[in-house]
Amino acid sequence: MGHWTTLDTPDGQVAAWHATPASSSRGGLVVIQEIFGVNEHIRAVADDYAARGYEVLAPAFFDLEEKDVQLPYDQESVQRGLALANAVGLERAVEVVKSAATLLTRAGKVGTVGYCWGGSVALLSAIRLGLPSVSYYGGRNTQLLDETPKAPVMFHFGERDASIRPEAIQAHREKLPQMQTFVYPTGHAFNRSIDPTHYDADSAERALERTLGFFAAHLG
Repeated sequence: MGHWTTLDTPDGQVAAWHATPASSSRGGLVVIQEIFGVNEHIRAVADDYAARGYEVLAPAFFDLEEKDVQLPYDQESVQRGLALANAVGLERAVEVVKSAATLLTRAGKVGTVGYCWGGSVALLSAIRLGLPSVSYYGGRNTQLLDETPKAPVMFHFGERDASIRPEAIQAHREKLPQMQTFVYPTGHAFNRSIDPTHYDADSAERALERTLGFFAAHLG
């Protein structure tokens, strides 16, 4: 079980959920939130990766604009979360990732895994910081596809995701053919286990299996 800590970044302190393995670490992971903040789901994701042997930090990126944001899954929260994500921006978010990754180097090699907005921050972390990264249904990825990642990236998408069109998914395969892109028979946010409207257990388990294999290969 993790706990809250603070993380110093170029823009000031942010909160971060810190989860550690029970024994020796296989490496470090920065878990990057959706637009709903570091809520119960993201904390559970971080705890699960820690249980699998990684030291994890899940920074509260929205602290750069507004403290203690943890949103439910309703339309009003979607609009609020999108506004906060836009205010933070991808480039500032990557600086937070850099701060977290620097701390995690004590655990070994460091990677990132991000969901929704965080999936695009994860991709940019591979481009800017050279961190092996897994991007789950990153809705802002297409604006980054003309840049070359400095580390391996794995992409997960749902084929019925109304927010990411099929041609956008195909663009990942065409522009970054050296990376792995997987598509599942489901919609957006299929990994969100506490949200029965979106969660797809079969797709989530398959994506996690591939993600764990990716990190085993690139982190340890």
